[in-house]
Amino acid sequence: MLVAENDKLKTALKEVFGFDNYRGNQEAIIKNIYNGKDTFVIMPTGAGKSLCYQLPAVVLEGTAIIISPLIALMKNQVDQMRAFGIDARFLNSTLSKTEARRVKEDTLSGKVKMLYVAPESLTKEENVEFLKQAKISFVAVDEAHCISEWGHDFRPEYRRIKNIVRQLGTYPIIALTATATPKVQQDIMKNLEMETSGVFKSSFNRENLYYEVRPKQDIKKQLIRFLKANHGKSGIVYCLSRKKVEEIAELLQVNGIKAAPYHAGLESSVRMKNQDDFLNEELDVIVATIAFGMGIDKPDVRFVVHYDVPKSLEGYYQETGRAGRDGVPSHCLMFFSHNDIQKLEKFNKDKPVQERDNSRLLLAEMTSYAESAVCRRKQLLHYFGESYDADNCNNCDNCLHPTEAYEGEEYVKLVLKTALLTEERFGMLHLVDVITGKKSDYVTSYKHDQLEVFGKGNEHTEDFWRSVVRQSLLHEFLQKDINHIEVLKLTDKGRNYLKDPFKITLRKNHDYTNLKVEDEEVEQVINTAHAYDEALFTMLKNLRKSVAKRKGVPPYVVFQDPSLEEMATVFPCTLEELQKINGVGQGKAEKFGQEFVELISKYVEENDIITAFDVTVKSTVNKSKNKVFIITQIDKKLDLEEIAEVKGLSMDELLTEIENIVASGTKLNLDYYIDQVVDEEKQEDLIDYFLNSESDSLEDILEDEDFEDCTEEEIRLMRIKFLSEYAN
Repeated sequence: MLVAENDKLKTALKEVFGFDNYRGNQEAIIKNIYNGKDTFVIMPTGAGKSLCYQLPAVVLEGTAIIISPLIALMKNQVDQMRAFGIDARFLNSTLSKTEARRVKEDTLSGKVKMLYVAPESLTKEENVEFLKQAKISFVAVDEAHCISEWGHDFRPEYRRIKNIVRQLGTYPIIALTATATPKVQQDIMKNLEMETSGVFKSSFNRENLYYEVRPKQDIKKQLIRFLKANHGKSGIVYCLSRKKVEEIAELLQVNGIKAAPYHAGLESSVRMKNQDDFLNEELDVIVATIAFGMGIDKPDVRFVVHYDVPKSLEGYYQETGRAGRDGVPSHCLMFFSHNDIQKLEKFNKDKPVQERDNSRLLLAEMTSYAESAVCRRKQLLHYFGESYDADNCNNCDNCLHPTEAYEGEEYVKLVLKTALLTEERFGMLHLVDVITGKKSDYVTSYKHDQLEVFGKGNEHTEDFWRSVVRQSLLHEFLQKDINHIEVLKLTDKGRNYLKDPFKITLRKNHDYTNLKVEDEEVEQVINTAHAYDEALFTMLKNLRKSVAKRKGVPPYVVFQDPSLEEMATVFPCTLEELQKINGVGQGKAEKFGQEFVELISKYVEENDIITAFDVTVKSTVNKSKNKVFIITQIDKKLDLEEIAEVKGLSMDELLTEIENIVASGTKLNLDYYIDQVVDEEKQEDLIDYFLNSESDSLEDILEDEDFEDCTEEEIRLMRIKFLSEYAN
């Protein structure tokens, strides 16, 4: 690609969207589309999927056609593009004839850069004829998993897309999805005839999401406690039925929680009002059916609760993916019971045999996820064909509260040997029947009751052996056959393990049958300490809400939470400074920025705050960059040694930087680090000293005999903690 083309994309990235750099593999994807190549993108929610087609659409000549299954999502994305100063429209059944005609005229005249179209609208002959006349840059197929019958949200209209695009002409196609197992990926590419296209698969790891499963006991009491602990935050509660949605919404309202129901049985006007109230922060919680895809693009959803168990892990991942799209820590809580699984199995009993078997397999995966004591993140990523090598993610209930471990070498060997002796043609249930000595029809018909492994594991339960099989899959000793999803085969790693075994740690499953829920478990919430100025952040959120109301758009369209957090960290007082905030382009700064910089300027003046931009004048540019970087990394609880190493600083230099940040009025929470390196008694003594001393001079403390066993580093850390807590 020519340098000029590179510059054009980078300029639009900053000036239109307000970003200095690409995230993940966005750059490679965008260049591939810009160069007119078919592109298949698998990227989790919150990783910047939409930008992959929005940026090239802005820069390329003509109109990009974006096929999207959800009308509500179209409206949200069009609102966001207009906030950036981009002419985006949608063409769907909500438009009057006059409105639809105007959209078509503006598209043909070249005004419209992005046209969002529902798949149902795309199939209408009149729309096909109109699009044949338009100058199209490329076609984007969003939510591409809807093409696959193995996907969690199959839409028959999606399977006609390729034929219709072919009628329009020869255009590059970009297919995007946030959830695709290897099987679904294969299905999408085959249907869209994209077998030779560039495939860009981002990690499915949503690091900011905390995954937790709790037993479904005293459920209403648990739910109310959880929501009250997260008071004022946006969240979604998913239920299995419309009736349950209505019941839970009413329960929340009675308990003083601003909540409303959302399901397909509500009148359209009520449904739209409830959604808009949620987007506009008039409601904190929306209660919805699991089956109904809300199609919202709200980045600041702080929690997703599954009151009932989802039908598949793919659906669960998609629904939890609506939390924390802005990268801020968010909570995903599922209440699990076997009764829910049994209910879902009953729903499937009248389906055709193949569909019923598929559903049964998906529910088995869901049960495995809930009951397993292995890292939740590891299980989810494995399901989507991705390895997660870390022993502990430190951000799920299983990693933070592990169950009992046991030595698993002999058990794993028996599972692998059984798979091998049954010729790698069967699934988990068959292997477990053989190991436990169960003479089922399948076992006897294949004469597997005559194998040396038959009954070798009968001292343990079927549940125990199912757990060993699942953990063997997670350790990549076994793998699923992509064409026969129930069949398990040995990997090369598994074959090598049988030849040269080694000790391996396995974990006992959760038992959700008779588990008593303790109060402290119920009230567990994510640590919410922040490095930004929380008072200013609240003021900025209130201003954003009033600006959004005047402009008739959802608040996040004005500025997203991470942008507000950065404003409350570095205090931009001019429009020029505001444009340096991540996520604030020139267009947004000019359109919305004046009131925000006026509010920040007044706050800075009233509180005598030294801003990061003041620091830039007084010191080197490098130090100003260090300040924001250090604050951000401390907020993420990164060890100070790692921060120093990344910035090429000594520990002494880093502590000096942190001391300057705290001295300028910024509150930092270093407890996560201090608790590791300074014992509790020393902490208490040093805090007492600072509270009662007229000076915080380092020399004075070092000369004090009471602190002769304290290192200079320990004293400096505690002085930072003291100033942050008591002075800021």
